[in-house]
Amino acid sequence: MRFSSSRLAVLFVVALALPLAVPAGPVRADSSQAPAKAQGRITVTGRGHVAAAPDMATVTLGVTTEAKTAKAAMTANSSQLERVMAGLEGAGIAARDIQTSGLALNPRWQTVKPSGERKITGFVASNRVTVRVRQLDELGSVLDSLVQAGANTVDGLDFGIAKPGPLQDEAQQKAVKEARRKAQLMAEAAGVTLGRVISIGDGYVSEPQPMMRSAGMAEPISAPVPVAQGEVNLSATVTMVFAIKP
Repeated sequence: MRFSSSRLAVLFVVALALPLAVPAGPVRADSSQAPAKAQGRITVTGRGHVAAAPDMATVTLGVTTEAKTAKAAMTANSSQLERVMAGLEGAGIAARDIQTSGLALNPRWQTVKPSGERKITGFVASNRVTVRVRQLDELGSVLDSLVQAGANTVDGLDFGIAKPGPLQDEAQQKAVKEARRKAQLMAEAAGVTLGRVISIGDGYVSEPQPMMRSAGMAEPISAPVPVAQGEVNLSATVTMVFAIKP
């Protein structure tokens, strides 16, 4: 194919014009897509504690009986426990505050010498009830009356708060204040300015309370049981994350 001199001149001019359509200078990315600079943070844990006098007690007590046969052991146990339940009612303990927490019947074994053979010589029956006592000033007298009625085992005594909500709120407030104080102290030591709260999380932890060890009571108590109620401790823990101002 042949082109005239005039057509060659037009093609040459178009070829020279095409590069002019490409924008001059480097291509810049959209500034909105650039990664943001990571902001510094301070993470602290604060704890708050509140101590208060308890207003209720939970006691686990019961009856243990032995007999030659299983039936006799259970019969004696049921009869003795009925007297204990009547004693609870007489002490003004409401039915909602009494719950059966353990019932057991076990053989009593004895090793026969010299053969070493084991044989059953009797049975042991036990029944436990967990009781909430809401009048602490009567706790000693209640325990004494229950022992007089036939309770011969006390498995545990724990003090508590019937409505712990307000105390938990107070402990949480103290925990938040402690966390903020620590964060401010750390920021000042690091030479930075403390910023807004990014996140906060909480969790309650109950302090362990002294418990009465399991003890048999073969003989009736002649005087009200002395009880020291002390204090109940409630604690709250919070974890807070603060921003560091740029």
